[in-house]
Amino acid sequence: MAKITKVEQKMPTIKAKKKVAAYARISMESERMHHSLSAQISYYNALIQKKPEWEFAGVYADDGISGTGIAKRTEFQRMLADCEAGKINIILTKSIQRFARNTVDLLKTVRHLKDIGVEVRFEKENINSMSGDGELMLSILASFAQEESRSISENVKWGTKKRFEQGIPNGHFQIYGYRWKGDHLVVEPEEAKIVKLIFDNFMNGLSAESTEKQLEEMGVKSYKGVHFSNSSIRQILSNVTYTGNLLFQKEYVSDTITGKSKKNNGELPQYWVENTHEAIIPMEIFQAVQKERQRRRELGALANWSINTSCFTSKIKCPICGKNYRRSGKRQRKDPNEVYYIWICRTKSEKGAKFCDAKSIPENKLKAVCAEALGLNEFEETQFSERVRQITVIGDDTLEFSFTDGMVLQKKWKSTAKTDWWTVERRNAWGELHKHKATNPNRRRFYEFTGFIKCGQCGENFRCQGTILKNGTQVRTWHCGRTCGNITVRDEILKDMVCDVLKLDEFSEERMDTELEKITVDGQMITFQFQDGHTESLEYVKPKKKGTKHTEEFKAYMRELMKAKWKERKMHGTKESNNHPSDNKPLHSDTD
Repeated sequence: MAKITKVEQKMPTIKAKKKVAAYARISMESERMHHSLSAQISYYNALIQKKPEWEFAGVYADDGISGTGIAKRTEFQRMLADCEAGKINIILTKSIQRFARNTVDLLKTVRHLKDIGVEVRFEKENINSMSGDGELMLSILASFAQEESRSISENVKWGTKKRFEQGIPNGHFQIYGYRWKGDHLVVEPEEAKIVKLIFDNFMNGLSAESTEKQLEEMGVKSYKGVHFSNSSIRQILSNVTYTGNLLFQKEYVSDTITGKSKKNNGELPQYWVENTHEAIIPMEIFQAVQKERQRRRELGALANWSINTSCFTSKIKCPICGKNYRRSGKRQRKDPNEVYYIWICRTKSEKGAKFCDAKSIPENKLKAVCAEALGLNEFEETQFSERVRQITVIGDDTLEFSFTDGMVLQKKWKSTAKTDWWTVERRNAWGELHKHKATNPNRRRFYEFTGFIKCGQCGENFRCQGTILKNGTQVRTWHCGRTCGNITVRDEILKDMVCDVLKLDEFSEERMDTELEKITVDGQMITFQFQDGHTESLEYVKPKKKGTKHTEEFKAYMRELMKAKWKERKMHGTKESNNHPSDNKPLHSDTD
């Protein structure tokens, strides 16, 4: 018989389509460049959809953004996020320059995409990131791209410089008080009034912070429609543009790759162009403001009359961090009218001792040492301000005085603040202040009767103690602080007694504090003294110890158990009597 073999038809395997996306970028905003970007998007749309093995995953395009960094390229960032989510397998881009001009960013991004299985193809350079020599070629060509970017930047700077030399500004910058009409700055009347107000306030002695509060109350907003900050006010005060002139190259880009700008302090030439637009502030007023700003910088905090200053302000220097010392807040003790000041390093005051551990100085001791250094019997502010230029704190016990005549003098000092302040009278007053919950600053740590219960035998306050009973119940008890032998009272019983004398259904701490002055415990007698002066006394009944209540079933069980024990003992006793040695003697002997 012939052998028959069935041949199964194999189904062709369908390869999964690759999800392909494209990235395009232009670095300038112009009509020509926008056309270039549109052309790139159309090209990649057609290219990807033309190949059957590819699945279109989108075109990502950044418009008018530099390629030297990736932080501001929103579409580039979105593309990377989609790669992480598995939505893209291949990225097409025109060239390395379009993808990134920064070598570090380029290699870091391509390596990361390679690790997650995403391939990048650069058409112009014919480089595939998944190929063996792809990374080497990328490193070389990316370096060229970065240098090309630097060269372009230098060309741009050269063009900017030539425009500055011709008195042409570098673009239309934004400035409060003006608007651009064509290539000319035109005054914005309402904003110009605010600019004049800012300059007038400053010349009248107001700080930028004071003007900030005034503008906030007036409802005035900044150029961008947000809060008018004191930093914006200071920028207006220093901007020479308000005089009708322009100063070019006040800042410059120090690094092409990072794009960070730096204030021009003489590194590059500046260009002064006169009478370019209508002035809001006359030049003589602007110059007077600059002189006043310089004077206030030299005076420091003393220049701001709204700040509470003293003769020591800005004169005490920290040798560790270089900051000025500042006067601390009030240190209140017993009497709120009495204040205690110390001078402390600003860094230490704001950030703590781990950032600067410079020694703090009590103000009284500081005045005493200054008087000694000046050869005076007592401290005088006028002589100190005129003769002392600066005080430097050295270590924990030395102050170095720099005088206005050039003399330098060091004086030793030792803090006696604790002994000066903490007298016996103040110590006793401080203790009394803290005994009662109404005057103690840490009231949240105390109970309802804290400072309320007095011992009738020695006059000491009663103290609270937590106690756990045998049944596991936790109770609070009050006892004399000197343990003079007076009784201990239970917290819940005392609350019931308060309810009795105040005719309350339930205990109220507020009612007790309002109506009662104190509670005195003298043996078994508890006396309640009212705010109006009269007293009421009640006998304290100590709670009886409660035994354990047993159920009838337990009692019956115990009775049966005792009966069984007595029966066993009785039987055991009978057996012992029957087996007594005297009973085992024979009634008759053998000799009988």
